[in-house]
Amino acid sequence: MKISGIELRRIAMPLVAPFRTSFGTETARDVLLVRVVTPDAEGWGECAAMSEPLYSSEHVGGAAEALRRFLIPALPRHADAYGVNRALEAVKGHRMAKAALETAVLDAQLRAAGESFGRFLGAARDRVPCGVSVGIMNSIPELLDAVAGYVEEGYVRIKLKIEPGWDVAPVRAVRERFGDDVLLQVDANAAYTLVDARHLARLDDFGLLLIEQPLADDDLVQHARLAREIRTPICLDESIESAAHAAAAISLGACSIVNIKPGRVGGYLEARRIHDLCRAHGVPVWCGGMLETGLGRAANVALAALPGFTLPGDTSASGRYFEIDITDPFVLEDGHLPVPAGPGLGLAPIPEILDRATTSTEWIPL
Repeated sequence: MKISGIELRRIAMPLVAPFRTSFGTETARDVLLVRVVTPDAEGWGECAAMSEPLYSSEHVGGAAEALRRFLIPALPRHADAYGVNRALEAVKGHRMAKAALETAVLDAQLRAAGESFGRFLGAARDRVPCGVSVGIMNSIPELLDAVAGYVEEGYVRIKLKIEPGWDVAPVRAVRERFGDDVLLQVDANAAYTLVDARHLARLDDFGLLLIEQPLADDDLVQHARLAREIRTPICLDESIESAAHAAAAISLGACSIVNIKPGRVGGYLEARRIHDLCRAHGVPVWCGGMLETGLGRAANVALAALPGFTLPGDTSASGRYFEIDITDPFVLEDGHLPVPAGPGLGLAPIPEILDRATTSTEWIPL
């Protein structure tokens, strides 16, 4: 597939409400989009990087610079998604930037071929169950009101963000209010250390699906030790940046569940490799989210339809984060989202909405 050129586009997307985690609060998304143009089709990719390097070392400005200076110049003029993957191997890190570029090429490739993302990846169903991630709140009553709203909307799983000082009490309150039938899990975003093991063990009483990334992202050994000291299953997120990392974590006993975020691992090809590895070892996986627009959400929903994704992901409806999305919105139906069936991502940005949200564009010919 011949690539004519690539557009880097920054857009500003206000959130419907502030989203607070253990590493900071977001009120808006500064999103980097990649558009690949070929003679036969164009494709879109969304970079998952945040405005600041808080979730990982990547950030939007750095991703744009990496694409501009290193990744796009490394592309061959004729390439499919696998060729892009190979061409970018020499550049260390920058996985979110790589994922955006690979996704855009794959989208163009599949649109030209008339094949959907879901079919290409190996989707086993046409809709996926959806969970919702609930940020840290100012008070427990505020949290309970938020969770009540999401339960009423039909989300089949609730994830609570936690940090030291906001963990046992809010989890207890949610469990007592909504009962044992609500699927409940927590996410620490690496906010604890092994010193907190005894405290984290207090969460065992609440029948949680899992505790996500309790310790530092670069410490599989300590996660393995923590796994022996608590009953709640440990799920790794930030620690897993490749199939090799997943294999090491499984071998060490550092986790029994893996959260797969395509941006974090460098793209959907690597995400599928991690899925296949975990499935072969009987390790459940689920699809994480990074507050994506409809473009990123479409690809994530397709990924979440693979057979090894046995737990509800953070593939929430568009309205969870944005009052107006740049694509036709994803709307929750009976706790599920449909897997787009059209070619490529199955949808595209709505031009007038995209233009209003755009803060800058840059065209890079090949």
